[in-house]
Amino acid sequence: MPSFLYISLTIKTKMKLDRRIFWDVDFDKIDWVKNAPFVIVRVFERGDVDDIRQCRRHHGDEKIREVLLNARYISKSRIYLAAAVIDEPLINFRCYKKTLLNQEHYLY
Repeated sequence: MPSFLYISLTIKTKMKLDRRIFWDVDFDKIDWVKNAPFVIVRVFERGDVDDIRQCRRHHGDEKIREVLLNARYISKSRIYLAAAVIDEPLINFRCYKKTLLNQEHYLY
């Protein structure tokens, strides 16, 4: 493995995301690699297109696909965006299957 590639993989770079996405946690203390599932789902839930692009560049498409397909919850409006971005049918998402199993009652 070339040394320049090894160095770039070991440096933990900070993504340039909008702070409003992580309003409830300390933005400066987020470990972007260790907390990757939390970061990815939060960016897809509350981020805009530029934030999603940054996340894809930083984590890679395979990691994004794995995390989104196994996420426990993604809002209904954002699951369609996630499906389009990673090019997967909705039925492959864990959170979509869960909503199909837990149908709400009709309001009279």
